[in-house]
Amino acid sequence: MAGKVKITQTASPIGRPSTQRDTLKALGLDKMNRSNVVEDTPSIRGMLRKVQHLIVVEPAK
Repeated sequence: MAGKVKITQTASPIGRPSTQRDTLKALGLDKMNRSNVVEDTPSIRGMLRKVQHLIVVEPAK
């Protein structure tokens, strides 16, 4: 797991548990259709799995 991944928020955190909202903020996402590039580490993978229904993950170029 080396490199970076691009994450894009595709769904709203409204009505979601606060832990999921906090995870999106920690990933650098705050509004719909915003993207961020993050390191591909085991801790980031766990965060992505927690909010997988709210985001799209793709390899960074």
